[in-house]
Amino acid sequence: MSTTLAVDRTARLARITWGVMLAVLIAAPFIGVYPVFLMKALCYVIFACAFNLLLGYTGLLSFGHAAYLGSAAYITGWLVRSAGWSPELGVLAGVVVGAVLGLGVGLIGIRRQGIYFAMITLAMAQMIYFVCLQVPFTGGEDGLQGVPRGVLFGVIDLSSDLTMYFVVLAVFAAVFLFIIRVVHSPYGQVLKAIRENEPRAVSLGYDVDKYKLLAYVLSTALAGLAGSMKTLVLGFATLSDAHWSLSGEVVLMTLLGGMGTFAGPVLGAFTIIGLQVYLADRVGSWVTVIIGVIFVICVVAFRRGFVGELLECQKRLQKR
Repeated sequence: MSTTLAVDRTARLARITWGVMLAVLIAAPFIGVYPVFLMKALCYVIFACAFNLLLGYTGLLSFGHAAYLGSAAYITGWLVRSAGWSPELGVLAGVVVGAVLGLGVGLIGIRRQGIYFAMITLAMAQMIYFVCLQVPFTGGEDGLQGVPRGVLFGVIDLSSDLTMYFVVLAVFAAVFLFIIRVVHSPYGQVLKAIRENEPRAVSLGYDVDKYKLLAYVLSTALAGLAGSMKTLVLGFATLSDAHWSLSGEVVLMTLLGGMGTFAGPVLGAFTIIGLQVYLADRVGSWVTVIIGVIFVICVVAFRRGFVGELLECQKRLQKR
């Protein structure tokens, strides 16, 4: 009975936490927080949540996730700006591109494990980065500029920052709920089993390669969604969106917040983007050093990440 009560209390606390978080995000633009910063942060939150689905719940470390965000950003930007597509169709195209590229890379690398899988994803991502640099429509080193936000579904004008913010917030909420549903589904339980002990999952009769491939494609599709939304928000796509350093940043976001937790990538992404935006004007390039120091402290003192350590403390208190 005590275990059941503890589980109920944890679930109730989680629902209250999500409710408070959503209320804060809804109120944020009305209490002086710059909507463009919030939208940019939420796009990276979606990116970090997508990566966490792969690393935190499947145990696959990808060093090339920026390639999917960058490719989708370019495709959406070009279709909306040059081909005259509506924003919803441009975003859908970006998601499809992310999924297709993820399927291609996954078919090549998913049978490898550990550092070998990570190196394959990095190598393939560098190839995609080179393509983004060379093809004419991306603008090369200048990037793709002047992408209009357009009119969503022919009804909602996205030119207003406030309107665009609530669209991005709705997309984030949908992605967040989708990931929760995936993780708590039977499929998600198999992913956890693969993460904990892949040989045992194989011995139980699961085709682990298919499960991991689907997880990889889902993650890359959501990364493409993040890139597409980012292009609409900021109005441009650049090579930095597909650079390997962004793949490193999303690893940092996930580990800093708490790998394998729902709130961890959210907190990690807001922390990193907040530091980059608000400290860049004050300390310049030293912001990279500050983020590195924070990461080192997190690895040494908070190995589970901020949220992971809080959850561990909660479990200890419940046992007492």
